[in-house]
Amino acid sequence: MKFDAVLPPMHLKNVPAVAQAAEALGFDALWTTETQHDAFLPHPLIAEHTQKMQMGTAIAISFARSPGDIAYTAWDLAAQSDGRFILGLGTQVKAHITKRFGMDWPDSVVGKLREQIGAVRALWHTWQTGDKLDFRGDYYKLRLMTPFFNPGKIEHPDIPIYIAGVNTGLARLAGEVCDGFHAHPFNSPRYLREVLHPAIQEGAAKTGRSRKDVTISLTAFVATDAAEANQARMQLAFYASTPSYKRVMELYGWGETAAQLGIHAKNKNWAEMPMMITDEMLDEFVTYADSPAALPAALKERYGYLVDRITVYTPFVPGEKDDFWREMVKNV
Repeated sequence: MKFDAVLPPMHLKNVPAVAQAAEALGFDALWTTETQHDAFLPHPLIAEHTQKMQMGTAIAISFARSPGDIAYTAWDLAAQSDGRFILGLGTQVKAHITKRFGMDWPDSVVGKLREQIGAVRALWHTWQTGDKLDFRGDYYKLRLMTPFFNPGKIEHPDIPIYIAGVNTGLARLAGEVCDGFHAHPFNSPRYLREVLHPAIQEGAAKTGRSRKDVTISLTAFVATDAAEANQARMQLAFYASTPSYKRVMELYGWGETAAQLGIHAKNKNWAEMPMMITDEMLDEFVTYADSPAALPAALKERYGYLVDRITVYTPFVPGEKDDFWREMVKNV
């Protein structure tokens, strides 16, 4: 199992120091998110200031971008990083795409993302081989690529694509056409085992692949004391209020709680929401350990046969908890 880190939201001027510290501690990869900042922009700096560590987006919001935009950016980052860049894409939810980015929400989320991935790879293929660009789908039609706009070959053209998801449709798509799957933090061993793994395997079988062809990456909630458990409780309440994530709660018979959390979120009753996440729910979604030193073993016991890469929900900040991170890197 690989152990990765998450870059905290920060200004670009601070990225080099964090990237260097992450590599020095031995993380396998450094992931960027797309919350307060663009997910791609830190990566030229990460690539410049590290030598071996992988890097990737977890995730970049795909439906806020065109296939061309994604393809050019990932191509340049793969070239600069000597093949260390992983393109991680996620769809986000409808309200964010339409109200925060001003883009249209597709009739088929899976269908549009499948086309986006195909269109991105079509561009990469044209740039690497010189073959004519001719991609035609329901959402995208790409037929123009002149030498003036062609960036040309790169040394590492096989850029891994991971997609993120909560439900089975995107998990099947990952199995079918992707190199990896970012399992959402709102997850549990049971949900991975009973819902996501079978969906990934089903998708993989469509294209003659297997589960082993898809790297599963998970960001896990962890807690070693009551304060960390309460922080997890607050974040889980937010995730559980999202209507499109309700299947996770329904697996346990907690659908009514999810519905009530959704009503509270709609009414902005944020203070009431964490109290609805019971200790039983925390036990399913959070990895507990008596001490930080015991956490690696707890994570391996809980997820060792279910995921290939793991990150903890706490962003990596150099100078904070360095002994904790060293133990995690060494023992996970």
